[in-house]
Amino acid sequence: MAGVNEQITDAVTQTNVKVVAEAPAQAIAALYQVASHSVGISLQNAVHSQQVLNQISTAVVSKAATLIMAIGESGGGGGGGGGG
Repeated sequence: MAGVNEQITDAVTQTNVKVVAEAPAQAIAALYQVASHSVGISLQNAVHSQQVLNQISTAVVSKAATLIMAIGESGGGGGGGGGG
């Protein structure tokens, strides 16, 4: 039985060492990508929530202004002092 050429075994060994050596760096890179993506989605959610709250705030202020103006139009209210 003929032996395997040393150049072939060296090439396979070097390739295996390269793959094993690069694995931690690739794992950390994947982790960083996932973390960055999560932070990006969190910021998008925060911006969306802020926009929704701004819309609600505008509606509340508009309704409050309408109610205040309705009080003045109705002529009611207890202000003005006593003319007596």
